Amino acid sequence: MTTPSSAPIVVTGANGLVGSRVVAALVERGATVRAVVRRAGAAPERVGVEEWVGEFDEPAFAASVVEGAAAVVSTVHPMGSDLETQRRIGVEGTATLARVAADAGVERFVHVSTAAVYDREPGDFVVDESAPLVPDTAAAYPLTKRDADAALAGIEGITRVVLRPPQVFGAGETSTWNTKRPAAIRSDERARHTVPEATLSWVHVDDLAAFAADLATGAVATADDPQAGPVPGGFTAVNVAAEPAQQREYFETVARAVGVEPVWDDRPAWTGHISAERARAWGWHPAIGLPTALAEIEAGLRA
Repeated sequence: MTTPSSAPIVVTGANGLVGSRVVAALVERGATVRAVVRRAGAAPERVGVEEWVGEFDEPAFAASVVEGAAAVVSTVHPMGSDLETQRRIGVEGTATLARVAADAGVERFVHVSTAAVYDREPGDFVVDESAPLVPDTAAAYPLTKRDADAALAGIEGITRVVLRPPQVFGAGETSTWNTKRPAAIRSDERARHTVPEATLSWVHVDDLAAFAADLATGAVATADDPQAGPVPGGFTAVNVAAEPAQQREYFETVARAVGVEPVWDDRPAWTGHISAERARAWGWHPAIGLPTALAEIEAGLRA
């Protein structure tokens, strides 16, 4: 079944930090968007955006929202919730959505995962898409994200692309690195600790959203070789990371903005980098550099 190019694109978590930026990027590309949210009135108010209110992990709702769609972009994961909730929504819910999308003849399923699925021990080494994943003893977030990726790998009949970003910078009330982590650094001395030379792996939300939108609209061509593009009808993981820096740069910026001093620890740390060569080979090139991203964080904290 071939879906017409004018068919809508479904975005779950359309009011979230990543989801709202994906919606905006899709609209900029001329797409019609079905914005899935849990509360009425929460979806971005843009021309070409249609709000759908419901729980994407409910099979009946999922089937209705993907009917006739060209692609799905999945951005929801209940980070910070207990393991059972993260597994029910993040793993089982994501798999349900992908399965009904495949049954409906949707062409592409783009899922925002995380580079936290990689098992990064101290040392100076490169993490590409073939790197070992976290063990079963990992914390709830990386463990359930790993399992969501594995569930998607087992669903056939649809082209599945899993994006694995590291720390996602970007302004927003729910932003971990622009809002929540700085609040913790301000109020809790324990949050000010880091190894200054440890790697800061990051990407700006707008660059991540642009890549997700290009994949969803088919602007990134498929290829039999995953190094050249998403494998048609297959499962392909791709890291989405800007140039690496050091944790010192982030902590100094935030600490200065909130009026505290960072605490430098001397212990083993990961000092390698996340390879995004695959993403770059697919045509993705981040537009936002670290100075701009850090300036945005500082300006937001001083506002």
